[in-house]
Amino acid sequence: MKKLIASIAILAIVGSVTSPLFAATQPEPTIYVVQKGDTLWGLSERFFSDPYFWPNLWSRNQTIGNPHFIYPGQKLRILPDRIESVTNQQPPPPSAQSTGKTVTPPLPESISEKTFSVTGSEGFLTEDELTGVGRIVATNHDWVMVGAGDTVYTDIGANRDGRTGERFSIFSSQEVITHPIRQVTVGRKIIPLGTLELTAVTPTGSRAVITGSFREISSGALLLPWRNGRQEIPLKGSVTDLSGIILDSLPGIKAIGTGEVVYLDLGKSQGVQVGNLLYVVRKVRPDRAHRDTVTLPQELLGAVVIVEVRRDTATALVVKSVETIYPGDQVVTVLPQ
Repeated sequence: MKKLIASIAILAIVGSVTSPLFAATQPEPTIYVVQKGDTLWGLSERFFSDPYFWPNLWSRNQTIGNPHFIYPGQKLRILPDRIESVTNQQPPPPSAQSTGKTVTPPLPESISEKTFSVTGSEGFLTEDELTGVGRIVATNHDWVMVGAGDTVYTDIGANRDGRTGERFSIFSSQEVITHPIRQVTVGRKIIPLGTLELTAVTPTGSRAVITGSFREISSGALLLPWRNGRQEIPLKGSVTDLSGIILDSLPGIKAIGTGEVVYLDLGKSQGVQVGNLLYVVRKVRPDRAHRDTVTLPQELLGAVVIVEVRRDTATALVVKSVETIYPGDQVVTVLPQ
């Protein structure tokens, strides 16, 4: 248990004050009455000095359910490694108890949960060949690289239902990603470059203006139907225990830290959903003399939040790292004991 508490402390966002709740002299659990505005995120920060620990608390306690539906007055039992619900339903009002009438309890109040912002520049891995709806075929003045406000030309014309004012997202189809452990092809990395809008259309082509850019854009870039990638991602508990591997990072770097985008070998097929938080862990191998007889605790490296899900892969944002993360490191929803 001490090892678990130590691991929790490593991930603390606000770790300068340690709650006396889990002091060695406090063997009994604490009963906490939920107040208006409480969330599992906030309770995790308050009692465990680590808001990122709440999905682990949630996964250990199926009676709580969705954290948006803990309600004022609900009693929770706070233990060193989990939060339990003491009462699952609000008691009926005194008038209902005295009269014997059935009274429907009020619906739980809506509670704001922690969210993370994404811009649409995070990219994804595609398991299937991505052909798009068109391409940039030329740039103004034959510039090698263009950005926001520059003019480009596309092969989307009236014959392909191109219309003046129509918007598209611009992508770069990059290298094929190989699984770092299984050594099999996982998919191709697709990187968002920006957006454009058609300004003039011929039967077979069009002129367009770059309306926004994340990275430098060049001729040959892939066009897909426009989508607004800016959104707030609320945290969401996983419906199943998940375990996967970090495949690669957005920039392709091997040393990964907080704020980086990574790609995982988990997707819809495995039950992953946008908003799931997973911990990054790494197995520690004993020396050769003890490799077959000793199992060591895993190292807790950080946490990621899922921001996009495809069939068998997902895009995630590294929201916390206490050590350098590398492709091949494991991601899990429940911390190992």
